[in-house]
Amino acid sequence: MTENNKPTALIMIFGATGDLAKRKLFPSIYRLFQKEKINKFAVVGVARRPLTNEEFQASVKDSILTFGHAEERVDEFISHFHYHSHDVSSSESYLQLKDIAKKLDGQYQLEGNRIFYLAMAPEFFGTIAEQIKAQGLTDTNGYKRLVIEKPFGHSFETAQKLNEQIRTAFAEDEIYRIDHYLGKEMVQNIEVIRFSNALFEPLWNNRYISNIQVTSSETLGVEERGRYYETSGALRDMVQNHLLQMVALLAMEPPIALTTEEIRSEKVRALRSLRPMEVDEVNQYFVRGQYGEGTIGGQTLPAYRNEHNVNPESNTETYVAGKLMIDNFRWAGVPFYIRTGKRMDVKSTNIVVQFKDIPMNLYYKTEETLNPNLLVINIQPDEGITLYLNVKKSGTTSNTKPMKLTVSNKGIEHINSPEAYEKLLFDSMRGDATNFTHWDEVALSWKFVDTISNAWENTKDESFPNYEAGSTGPLASDELLAEDGHIWWQVKKNENNDD
Repeated sequence: MTENNKPTALIMIFGATGDLAKRKLFPSIYRLFQKEKINKFAVVGVARRPLTNEEFQASVKDSILTFGHAEERVDEFISHFHYHSHDVSSSESYLQLKDIAKKLDGQYQLEGNRIFYLAMAPEFFGTIAEQIKAQGLTDTNGYKRLVIEKPFGHSFETAQKLNEQIRTAFAEDEIYRIDHYLGKEMVQNIEVIRFSNALFEPLWNNRYISNIQVTSSETLGVEERGRYYETSGALRDMVQNHLLQMVALLAMEPPIALTTEEIRSEKVRALRSLRPMEVDEVNQYFVRGQYGEGTIGGQTLPAYRNEHNVNPESNTETYVAGKLMIDNFRWAGVPFYIRTGKRMDVKSTNIVVQFKDIPMNLYYKTEETLNPNLLVINIQPDEGITLYLNVKKSGTTSNTKPMKLTVSNKGIEHINSPEAYEKLLFDSMRGDATNFTHWDEVALSWKFVDTISNAWENTKDESFPNYEAGSTGPLASDELLAEDGHIWWQVKKNENNDD
C-alpha cells in the first residue's frame, strides 16, 4: 500500500470545480507533492461542468499559483490530474468513472487504493455513496475510503438517515468525516499540552480550574453564503462540529493509549457527560445574536438581513454564546463557555483556561486584586501558547504585575503551520482517522444541538439585530458570564483579515 512509507492513492474529488477544491484541496495536494510526502498518486476531478483534461489541468494550475505558493514542478504535478464530467444520478456515468479509475490504477501503480472525496452539496452524499458501491467502484484490491465535508446532516434525524445510507457502501472505519478544525496545529496540540506536561495535567480539574472559554470569531459576514446560512446559522455551522469538538478535547479523560480508538472513546465519554437541557431551559444556558449595520476598518457594512439571499425578516442567528456543564467527577461545577460570531471586531480562534484564584494575596498589599492565571491557546490566525503569571514589579514597591510567557509558532518558524486540509488529506491517505469525527461523536453533538434548535426555531427573537458589525457581540453574552461572576477574556486584537 505504500512505497518508502509514502501512501499511494487515486483521489476522486466530487465537486472538483467548486470553491473548496480550488482554494483548499488542490493547493494541499500540491504541498504534499512538493514536500515529497506523496509521489504515486492521481486525481480525478468529478463535476457536472463539461471540461477537457487540459482545461481542468489549467484550472488546477491557476489554483495552486493563486493559493498554493507554487514554486516548482507545477507542470509535473498537474499531469497527475484528470477530469470526468459526471451526472451523480446516472449509473452509466459511474461505470465510465470506474473505467477511468482502472486505467489510472495501472498507469500510476496505485495498488487499487481509492479515496472518494465529497466536496459538494450534502444532499448528494447518500446517492453518491450508494452508486459508488452499486457500480463496483469499491471493488478493489486496495483500500477504499470516503471523505465527507460538513455539514453531516441538518439534525440528528437527518444525520442518522444519511449515515445509514453511507453505511450500506462503506464501513465506519472507511468513513472520514472532516472537521478542518481538527487539522489545525494548535487544536492537535491540546492533547500534547495536557498529557505531556506535569505542570498542567494534575491541575486539569475542578479543584484548580475556574472556567474554560472557547472563542471563534470572524470579521467577515456571510458574503455569498446567504442561502446556505439561512438554513444553517451559527449553531449548526460552528457549534455542532468545531466548538463541541474542541470542548471534547479539553474535557476528555487521558486515553490509555494515543490510538484512534482510545482517543475517540474518551471524546465520546466527554460528550455523553454534557448536561442535557429541556427546551424551556435553553435560554438559561445559551444566547443568540444577529449582526446589524456597523463599521469595520472605516467601512460601513450592511446588516445580516440586508445581505444577498437573506430573508429581510430573518430569525437566523449569526452569533451564539453558551454555557456547557459537564457532569462528571473531573469537571463538576466548572462552566465551559463557548462563543462564535460573524462580523465581530477581530478574527480569532482561541481557548482560555482560567485557573482559580489563590485564597488571598499573602505577600503584598492585601487589598490589591491579583490577576488570575490564564493559559491561552491561540489557534488562529497566529498560533501559539501564552501563560499569564503574576510577578513583582521592578523597584522598591511590593506591587505585582501580570507577565506573559509566550511560545509562538509564527515567531519560531516565520510562517504559520501547514494548512489543516494538507494534514487531513495526508491522514486519510495513511489511514489515520484520529482527527476525523466518528459517528458516535456526530450523533451526540446533534442530539445536544437539536434541543437548542427546537427552542430557537419555534420562537422569533424580537431583539434582532442585537449587535453591531465590528463589535464584540450582544450584551446578553456578557450577562451570561456575569451571572457566574466571570467575564470574557479578550485576546490582543489582530488586524489580520479572514481567509
